[in-house]
Amino acid sequence: MAESFQFQANKMAELVNNYDVIIVGSGATGLTSAVQAAELGLKPVILEKMAKIGGNSTRASSGMNAAETIPQLQHHIVDSMDEFYSDTFIGGGQQNDPQLLRYFTDHSALAVEWLAHHDINLDDVTITGGMHTKRTHRPSSMKPIGGFLVTQLLKQIAKKKIPLFTDVQVTKLLRDETGQITGVQAQTEGHEIKITSGAVILATGGFGANAQLISEYQPELKKYPTTNQAGATGDGIKLGISAGAQAIAMDQIQVHPTVAQVNNHAYLIGEAVRGEGAILVNQAGQRFVDELNTRKQVTAAIEKLHENGAYLIFNQAVRERVQAIEFYASIGLVQTGDDLNQLATGIQIDPDTLNHTITEWNGAVKNHSDHQFQRTTGMERDLSQGPYYAIHIAPAVHYTMGGLKINSQTQVIDKQDRVIDGLFAAGEVAGGLHGNNRIGGNSIAETVIFGCQAGQQVFRYLQKR
Repeated sequence: MAESFQFQANKMAELVNNYDVIIVGSGATGLTSAVQAAELGLKPVILEKMAKIGGNSTRASSGMNAAETIPQLQHHIVDSMDEFYSDTFIGGGQQNDPQLLRYFTDHSALAVEWLAHHDINLDDVTITGGMHTKRTHRPSSMKPIGGFLVTQLLKQIAKKKIPLFTDVQVTKLLRDETGQITGVQAQTEGHEIKITSGAVILATGGFGANAQLISEYQPELKKYPTTNQAGATGDGIKLGISAGAQAIAMDQIQVHPTVAQVNNHAYLIGEAVRGEGAILVNQAGQRFVDELNTRKQVTAAIEKLHENGAYLIFNQAVRERVQAIEFYASIGLVQTGDDLNQLATGIQIDPDTLNHTITEWNGAVKNHSDHQFQRTTGMERDLSQGPYYAIHIAPAVHYTMGGLKINSQTQVIDKQDRVIDGLFAAGEVAGGLHGNNRIGGNSIAETVIFGCQAGQQVFRYLQKR
């Protein structure tokens, strides 16, 4: 029988006026940092502006990248942190902050171990675009990583009795005469409150749902819908800037290539679908790209078609490897055919061409050689057996690589390149890690790796005071 877990946020009457650390945002970064801080003996509080907990983290579907892990070895995958670094650096246009990236790759296995220590086991491994090795960790149930991770972290929050309040909008960071952060000003239930603390962690995510800010930095992206939840409006970045923080790479905004767009809603179709063997075809029924190239490259190839998107094609064997497809099907995004002819007719593609494309692809998988586009990953299972499925996809705004400048200790840096005492930031609110293109699976990794780091570094900071 499925385990039932319902998390209840604290009632506002329970909010007190002082904590060791205030964490702004209840996504995976905020929850991780709170658990780590509490385990080090601190008294944290989590403040979430939305009624719903979890932020964009709940929408992540593929997994968490990490190298040199026990789950990899259990799957006979030998990886290295240097290779992880290289794939991410190349995927980010070699614009990644080297210090952040080195910390990120070198602490990825420890983050998977940290989760396992909390009974959050990511023991299956798949692959995402831009990677050359299977290092995208997910639960063996193959549940979408985001909802799974947030739920499991909330169990830890409940177990440790860490207070979490929703519908609390932080409006200002408080500072003393030396510039040190001393707490926050917030709005809740129609009135302003002040909460003091030894430190503040900004874990508010990016600004992918702020159309005005996106068009300010990248006007040509105005035409795209967004995969982001409504609360991803860049609040933490604005709070940091108001306190003197430096913002970097704000014009680096990622468009995700595979997003189903129906009735003004944008549904991210996770990279794991392609990682497990799906291909992309154009309106003529032909492949047109290495489906597991970087998001930037795949998006560019789809746009070059001028066909308002493309189709993801896969079969039952792929579907069984990605549980998120059941959700996509439940909301009507998946078209089905008992055979390729039926599927092609349903999506108005020439059956002969689609059959030829699949035959060629199956040959590439058998021979481990894609002579068309040199794809080398996600080729473990062919598409020789039905039933077959298709999802129409098109690009959409997905992730903002820019944000507050931090160092590898998650300390926020001001415009003079000095540390702002008492202010920490982690997750999508921080810029620099991903360069000009984020690799799929690296955002969830970032939330855990730097969430843990933020909790640890706040502890060190408060010890020294």
